[in-house]
Amino acid sequence: MSAIAVIAKAPVAGASKTRLTPACTPEQAAQLAAAALTDTLAAVAATPADRRVVVLHGAPGAWLAPGFEVIAQRGGDLAQRLAAAFADLGEPALVVGMDTPQLTPRLLCLALDELDRADAVLGPAPDGGYWAIGLRAADDAVFAGVPMSDATTCAVQRERLDALGLRTSELPELRDVDDIDDAHAVAALAPRTCFARALAAMAPRAATVPA
Repeated sequence: MSAIAVIAKAPVAGASKTRLTPACTPEQAAQLAAAALTDTLAAVAATPADRRVVVLHGAPGAWLAPGFEVIAQRGGDLAQRLAAAFADLGEPALVVGMDTPQLTPRLLCLALDELDRADAVLGPAPDGGYWAIGLRAADDAVFAGVPMSDATTCAVQRERLDALGLRTSELPELRDVDDIDDAHAVAALAPRTCFARALAAMAPRAATVPA
């Protein structure tokens, strides 16, 4: 069994999910970020794992579920913060983002099972990024030279894993929430989530599906 960690930014108005504005107000964007994080933590909490961890930028809030350790993020860009997260976890681990509220315990169990059989796992997103990465052992070299938040991120990350000789298993694709179109698409996929309910409760400019 391995650790599952959620790499997250504390939901704060004006600093969270800024690409959801102007369709959302900064406060609404932070509410959606908190809802997505709540759903993600609920999925992790329902998954058998040795450890459940939040690798956090910012301060814990009411969204923090019982049973989770908190580790502060270290490093500059996301690549450095991911490398530091695996180093701080110090054991085989799956790290997921906070932007896929449709994530399920079943999918997390699949990821952990694949990580038991491989050196690494990688979960692509349709925008070219990835929603999850798992490693049997921490290695800063895994993230060296990988551009983050880019249309080529997942492809370059996979090439890097291959170049290091790591046996990598690919996970199912999940759409993460970056903009309002993503928000509506993900809410439609998972209508019973906190995220979907939060979006539906928002003012019309955020809750209405774009034409």
